[in-house]
Amino acid sequence: MSTVPSRPTPLTGLSQAEAIERLTNEGPNELPSPDRRTLFRIVFEVLREPMLALLLGGGVVYLALGDLKEALILLVFASLSVVITVVQESRTERVLEALRDLTSPRALVIRDGERQRIAGREVVRGDLMVLSEGDRVAADAVLLQADDIQADESLLTGESVPVRKIARDEANAAPQGRPGGDDQPTVYSGSLVVRGGGIAEVIATGPRSEIGKIGQALGTLEAEPPRLQTQTRKLVRVFAVVGGAFSLLVVVLYGLLRGSWLDAVLAGITVGMSMLPEEFPVVLAVFMAMGAWRISQARVLTRRAAAIEALGSATVLCTDKTGTLTENRMSVAELRLASGAAFRPREVGDLPDAFGLLLETGLLASAPDPFDPMDRALHRLSADHLPDRSGVRSMVHSYGLRRDLLAMTQVWRDHDDPGDFIVAAKGAPEAIARICGLDDAERGRLSGIVDAMAADGLRVLGVARAAHPDEDWPETQLGFRFKFVGLVGLADPLREAVPAAVADCRTAGIRVVMITGDYPATAQAIARQAGIAADTVVSGDEIAQLDDAALAQRLRDATVFARIMPEQKLRIVAALKADGEVVAMTGDGVNDAPSLKSAHIGIAMGGRGTDVAREASSIVLLDDDFASIVKAIRLGRRIYDNLVKAMGFIFAVHVPIAGLALLPLLFGLPILLGPIHIAFLEMIIDPVCSIVFEAETAEDDVMRRPPRDPDQPLFTGALIGWGLVQGLLVFAVVAGVFVIGQSHAMPETELRALTFFALVLNFVGLIFVNRSFSTSILTALRRPNPMLAVVLLIVAGVLGLSLAWPWLRDLFKFGPLSWEDLGLTALAAAAPLIILELIKPLWRGRIGSAASQRPVQVQSRG
Repeated sequence: MSTVPSRPTPLTGLSQAEAIERLTNEGPNELPSPDRRTLFRIVFEVLREPMLALLLGGGVVYLALGDLKEALILLVFASLSVVITVVQESRTERVLEALRDLTSPRALVIRDGERQRIAGREVVRGDLMVLSEGDRVAADAVLLQADDIQADESLLTGESVPVRKIARDEANAAPQGRPGGDDQPTVYSGSLVVRGGGIAEVIATGPRSEIGKIGQALGTLEAEPPRLQTQTRKLVRVFAVVGGAFSLLVVVLYGLLRGSWLDAVLAGITVGMSMLPEEFPVVLAVFMAMGAWRISQARVLTRRAAAIEALGSATVLCTDKTGTLTENRMSVAELRLASGAAFRPREVGDLPDAFGLLLETGLLASAPDPFDPMDRALHRLSADHLPDRSGVRSMVHSYGLRRDLLAMTQVWRDHDDPGDFIVAAKGAPEAIARICGLDDAERGRLSGIVDAMAADGLRVLGVARAAHPDEDWPETQLGFRFKFVGLVGLADPLREAVPAAVADCRTAGIRVVMITGDYPATAQAIARQAGIAADTVVSGDEIAQLDDAALAQRLRDATVFARIMPEQKLRIVAALKADGEVVAMTGDGVNDAPSLKSAHIGIAMGGRGTDVAREASSIVLLDDDFASIVKAIRLGRRIYDNLVKAMGFIFAVHVPIAGLALLPLLFGLPILLGPIHIAFLEMIIDPVCSIVFEAETAEDDVMRRPPRDPDQPLFTGALIGWGLVQGLLVFAVVAGVFVIGQSHAMPETELRALTFFALVLNFVGLIFVNRSFSTSILTALRRPNPMLAVVLLIVAGVLGLSLAWPWLRDLFKFGPLSWEDLGLTALAAAAPLIILELIKPLWRGRIGSAASQRPVQVQSRG
């Protein structure tokens, strides 16, 4: 926190000239705009992709050969690839913009001795801000005058209860410089004044404020790079290097042996395209897009598709308390009379008569038009159980909270009973005991009850009532003859679906960790209600004493963290990541934004969450339902399983494609597949087939196995081996069809069509083989998958058109096929299907959906 500047003359404030000078020198009270990638930069990055370079190169060669039609087709494929990728990559973050909106409310300031309303961005250091109930604080400031002021700082601290503020002259020590805690003289930008008012001198604006520091942290954080995307890009580049070297060799041999160097370049491009599995990133993008849509059906919005891949491998779920596990709305959890009798509104519907006086007195001690969440809770409960008497009562006097007496009192006139005034007080139990004059025994008994209620996570208020005969008001609340009425226990209640969701996480091997800015007792009580192990609570002060290694060690057994500051949340997430965990982090406040962005999976609340939290996250729960996280994890695991199936399929189909591209070159035969055929297979058939795998239903054990080891590669040795077996078998069969056609002296166009048909039908057979690794094809056929029928119709339609439509037949250079020829291709597709089904059990349990060896960390209930 900046050093507090010297205070201008009271109630005079800065001059307009001074304010303009400081605004010029220090900048506006807002955060700087985020850096954005330009459209040119995005396009440049896209053009570096190897498959795109091959498509463009093939188009240029066809133009040189005078084949305009094939050149245009390849260039259209390339253009579509560019457009799709640019649209995806141009989605940018709006985190800092949301912060700027939040930190720029209008402000009432004193300048040149006069009050004036200005835009929040024009507030400068040294301004005197006038704060009133309901105001959003425009900048960090120290209170010069404070009249019973309380502020909601939950956006910065995660605490659901407002904190009490005092004037600087009343503070015993220097300001702590951080949000949270009672009796501090500092108010913070973005916080809300829920009670009272005052005058405060601005000490920090824009990026120098506490909320600005969070914004700066967000600006320097890099989102976790997508692991699968990184793996697939690395694999594609390896293939690109190998394929490029092989393509150069083909060009040289073809040119020397056949003499046509332009045709040699085309042959080299064909071989390069056949060996480059560019469909991997294409299919990954399809899965992520479809996965985002599918998850949205569970009321979960995916802002970054890369988070979907991490959902299925999440090992730790770090959750905020306020607004995530709880409803972020204070409610009356318990009423307790002086006799010890208790009433819990959530357990019993109707209010017993004996508790009516307690509730009525608590209501009369609350603000008539409340901002304070505890006052609002009393108003809501009273509206449900007490008759409306607002029209016959009027408040005539009030006493605010004082530092030496943490109670507030309000005096009411009842027009139906004008004899005595009703005096109602509520506040800290010890303060209420004092104004009621309780003796030591009564205070001891009351203290025991309060401690028991606090252990349940309740914020406890004492309530007292008195009658006063006239308008001769005593100087302080101690002048009334109060009678103790009872206690009110308030809590931010747990969401109903949370315990079941935590239990599901435990079954799936996911450890749930609570990280909150609230007090340890409250955190421990909520954790126990949720089913999170809460034997010990680690405080922010303890974390401050730990280095990174000690913190990582502490995190292996601790599950509840209380009084945590934003940068400590970030440290916790970083330590978990460094320890090899895949971290999901939930939250809803500004204070959660850095850790949401840093985590592998940032999950924000969509209803009560702030714009800052939503924009920093990768996933938003639209209904704020914690149970939706479990649905998203289930879908994430299903998506990963199906992605492995699709990747194995694509790996398999590239073997025969590459083989058929090389076979004619090696044996001096006519070229069968050109760039147009391979582009067609890669840009149409394979993405369509990936949709089939994406639509596959989840495996039966999807939520009964531990999370996938984060270090486990997507392409395991077993998956590569299985793909090679499939691919080599299909290549052998299709090459056999080619040899048969060659032996019957088929014309080149008919031979090309026969071989291409056999290849495509074999690809359809591989779809059936790879639908499930854990079951047979007969069992998989009983699983509903409407997309499979759609794909079969599309494939049949395209193949039929390629023979019947002259334009398409000429484009592919196909000749007519007889029914006997088509029967041969069908038989060629059936043979690998049967063989692969017979040998598939050898790989079952070792590919894709098999459980990792990571041990399950089961949490016991606290």
